[in-house]
Amino acid sequence: MRVLYLYCHPLPESFHAAIRTEALAALAAAGHEVDLLDLYAEGFDPVLSEDGRRRYHDESRNQQGLEPLIARLRAAEALVVQFPTWSFGPPAMLKGFFDRMFMPGVGFDISNPAAVKPLLGHIRSITGIVTYGRPFWYALYMGDPPKKIVMRYLWWFTGRKAKRRYLALYHLNVATQEQRTGFIARVRAAMAGV
Repeated sequence: MRVLYLYCHPLPESFHAAIRTEALAALAAAGHEVDLLDLYAEGFDPVLSEDGRRRYHDESRNQQGLEPLIARLRAAEALVVQFPTWSFGPPAMLKGFFDRMFMPGVGFDISNPAAVKPLLGHIRSITGIVTYGRPFWYALYMGDPPKKIVMRYLWWFTGRKAKRRYLALYHLNVATQEQRTGFIARVRAAMAGV
């Protein structure tokens, strides 16, 4: 399967980098074709500029400058999204990716605004790999926006047909080495069946 691995963390020495290394190895071992899209390393600009917003609904112009990234998204059969939770949401870099990439003509068809249609039906699997600095109960109290983004928002773009999986490590700030190792093992196992 062609997997777009959307990675969002700025530090190469982070726990997230260790997770990514193991996840990519597991995907390769399972025979998947992986396209790593590291938003920070690739210098993605998450800002929806004034000009970008003005042409957002104009499908003849809204993709200008984003064509290579759009091609990568369109080529994917599976999407893996890995990120830390900051302020009970995804990092601004990742939020900007969604704002700029999931646009009319790419993520959805808005030719009839009363009946918007998803356009990413070629994606058959979505996996979120997410860490939190706070415990599960606190994320639940806040409504757990990262989980909703992966399990509801991204899923909608596939026509609500993609298989969904959410792997979360809550309270990372106090997680033991055993808990961290166990989480990486869960991620490895999940990647075999993407």
